[in-house]
Amino acid sequence: MALAPLATPDDLAARGLDVSDTALVDTMLAVASASVRAAAGSPIAQTTSTVKLSGGSGDRYLRLPGPPIRSVELVLVDGIEVTDWRLQGDRLWRAVGWGDECSGPVDVDVTYTHGLPEVPEDVVDLVCSLAAAGMAAATGGDYGLRAGIVAERIGDYSVTYAQGAEAVASVMELPRRTKQLLRARFGGSAGTVRHR
Repeated sequence: MALAPLATPDDLAARGLDVSDTALVDTMLAVASASVRAAAGSPIAQTTSTVKLSGGSGDRYLRLPGPPIRSVELVLVDGIEVTDWRLQGDRLWRAVGWGDECSGPVDVDVTYTHGLPEVPEDVVDLVCSLAAAGMAAATGGDYGLRAGIVAERIGDYSVTYAQGAEAVASVMELPRRTKQLLRARFGGSAGTVRHR
C-alpha cells in the first residue's frame, strides 16, 4: 500500500499554484513525497509498519527504523509471538536477548507505529516546491529535459549542463546537502517489509 503524500493539493493551492489538473497534481505530490522519504530514510508521517530484523545471540537491543517510535503492536521471533520485551526510545530490549547461541540468528518481525503525527511545515514546503517544479516541467512539455541545465545565456546563445556529481536526473532529485539534512533529521536504516 502506498503512503499518503507529505503535502496536499490544498498546500499547493495555498502557494498560489493551479491544482485543476488533479491527475498531474496527485502524481507530482506522490513522486515528490517519495523522493523526500527516500532521502530521509523514513516515512516521516506517522504510519504503521512491519519490519524484519535479525537478532543475534548476544543482542539484547534491536533498533527500530523511522523514529520517533510511537508504539509496538506485535513482536514475532521466528514466527512466534513474544511479549517479554520493553520499548526504550527507538530500541526494543529483551533480557534473554534476541537469538540463541545454539541455533544462531533469528528473524524478528516487529509491527509498530512510528513517525510524526503532523508533517513539519518545512517538509510540506519542500514537497510543494518539488511538485511545483515537476508540474511546471510537465505542462511546459519538457519534463525531465531541463533538469541538467545550470546556466543559459541568450546573447550568443549558450547552455551549460551540470556534469559529474552536480548532474541530476530529474527536477525531483534533491541536492546532496538537502538529502544529508533529511537523513540526519529523520534517518532510519532497516528496510520496511510492508505497510498497512
